[in-house]
Amino acid sequence: MPRVRLLVAYDGTDFHGWQRQVPPGLPELRTAQGVLLEAVHDLVGAAVPVLGASRTDAGVHARGQVASFSIDPLRIPVDRVAMALNTRLPRDLEVVAADEVDESFDPVRSCVSKSYSYRLRIADGTRPRGLEGRATPFERRYTTVCRHEVDLARVRAAAARVIGTHDFRAFAHEPDQRETTVRTVLGCAVTAPEPGIIRFDVSGSGFLHHMVRILVGTLVEVGRGRIEPSDIDRIIAQRDRSEAGPTMPPEGLCLEWIHYGRHDRVVGSS
Repeated sequence: MPRVRLLVAYDGTDFHGWQRQVPPGLPELRTAQGVLLEAVHDLVGAAVPVLGASRTDAGVHARGQVASFSIDPLRIPVDRVAMALNTRLPRDLEVVAADEVDESFDPVRSCVSKSYSYRLRIADGTRPRGLEGRATPFERRYTTVCRHEVDLARVRAAAARVIGTHDFRAFAHEPDQRETTVRTVLGCAVTAPEPGIIRFDVSGSGFLHHMVRILVGTLVEVGRGRIEPSDIDRIIAQRDRSEAGPTMPPEGLCLEWIHYGRHDRVVGSS
């Protein structure tokens, strides 16, 4: 049965996250998966499951979400699927690309690694008086505000300590719902792409609920001098959520990409 993989981007501001939600006795909430399901149904003329790779929370954005569905026969050439779906989708969600993948492809289980970015505006004197640490009208949906100075050198020293395979229970909102809280962080880069902005890029084999937002909240506390960079080791070892920093707001978070190893190749390509 043909399986179609979709690369999906969305502004998460007006979505209740990725996963479809139908509260008992209430109208269905607007979710990215729910909107995409309707578009796929309209395109193929059948109600087929559309599976997503990452359950982004309400307000979280995505440039590289991956979804897939299977249907036989697929009555439209796969190279026209993205265009056909986009005519049925709202402006805050877009299918960037579509390709046919092997039947064994699973957007969750086939994942090898993924990466999130987090964008933060800090008070550093680059904005006019009275607007220090305030997001501009054009970035407010995608940038979280920190009204304190942040020492980048301290943040980078702490970020280096989270790289590797650790038990990240202290950085999880609901760890008891997972079989294991051990995860591998492949990279944790901290950059200043423009004045007043700090960007965090965290990649790994997978993440716990709110893990990236809590990691960033902890690193910000290090940058403010409230936690020492070396304390990251202790927080990881103690596995106690109360020892880590706050959960940062969702608007600064974006799912950037998901890699699938051998499944990154399009079916039929050399």
